[in-house]
Amino acid sequence: MALKAIIYRANVNVSDLDRNLYSDHSFTIARHPSETEERMMMRLLAYVLNVPPNNDLGTLEFGKDMWEADEPALCQRDLTGLLMHEIELGQPEEKRLVRACGRSQKVTVYSFSSTTATWWASVANKLSRVNNLIVWQFPAEQTEALGKLAQRSINLQITLQEGTYWIGQEESSVELTPVCLYGSSD
Repeated sequence: MALKAIIYRANVNVSDLDRNLYSDHSFTIARHPSETEERMMMRLLAYVLNVPPNNDLGTLEFGKDMWEADEPALCQRDLTGLLMHEIELGQPEEKRLVRACGRSQKVTVYSFSSTTATWWASVANKLSRVNNLIVWQFPAEQTEALGKLAQRSINLQITLQEGTYWIGQEESSVELTPVCLYGSSD
């Protein structure tokens, strides 16, 4: 018998002081049986970090990357269907990233494993020719703490300021300080 996705409900209040954006989001998130809570929370964070201020250029949507191998974790298409932004989590293969950079105006990778430095050293030279790629490294111990905030019903407060992210739920909080490994972090 196949395992079913686990459903999470999330209410997120975002204060992005860097972009002067303040918003509330409600999500129903399906966590694939093979997906960790840490990765699911990183998907949620990736959404918050990249949500456009309005829908003039299309909406940001969760992808089917856990179910379909060629799908990104998140993507934004403009109103004509043109792929504007693909977001990958983890440590994608170099060929996958080159292909994504060829079909999308912008590609962002959020890596959060303790092996990120090794992965990046193995693909960095091969990706030096792409100019629409941004790669972020989140410290593994910080994202592990983020994963511990996951509950079936999540109420998060996220504050973004000067490159540091504070994420809190009830009496627990996590501070994340990502590092841009490649591309423009603007």
